[in-house]
Amino acid sequence: MFNLANKLTLGRIAAVPLIVALLYFPSRLTCWFAFALFVSAAITDVIDGFVARSQALVSNLGKFLDPLADKLLICSVLIMLVKLGWAPAWVAVLIIARELMVTGLRAMAADRGLVIAADRYGKIKTLTQIVALSTLIVHYPLGSFDPRPLGELLLYIALVLTVYSGWNYMRMSYAVWTRAD
Repeated sequence: MFNLANKLTLGRIAAVPLIVALLYFPSRLTCWFAFALFVSAAITDVIDGFVARSQALVSNLGKFLDPLADKLLICSVLIMLVKLGWAPAWVAVLIIARELMVTGLRAMAADRGLVIAADRYGKIKTLTQIVALSTLIVHYPLGSFDPRPLGELLLYIALVLTVYSGWNYMRMSYAVWTRAD
């Protein structure tokens, strides 16, 4: 039940409160620790999927926990960045709303025995969100380089990809349901 892939996913979930705690007391040092933990947690998303597929460890628990861990990681960091004034609340609301909508669509499809798999737009969206949030977590200038403008630009790009991929999931869901009826 708790195979290596699931343990990596649980590690990603366990990292969330630590990242939130580090961001709750923002300083150059805590932000760098939060950045390192966030990136490490994001990397486990790639590793756990690879391990599960390559070692035939794909499980229903993993199928449930993996997207949950992703959403907890992204949404909690977004909420903290809004609290700190480092990201606009309306952007966080749209991104979180999309994540909840896609989760709901997948749950409804699963209830009917159907699978709506992640598509390339969803994967690109996730990668862009991770890079944007990583850049915003660092927050403090590094010598003459200020990461904030780049992070803000990447966040808006992630927002566009988030909205588009959400629309694409709705389109795929409609296609799946009309074929199933």
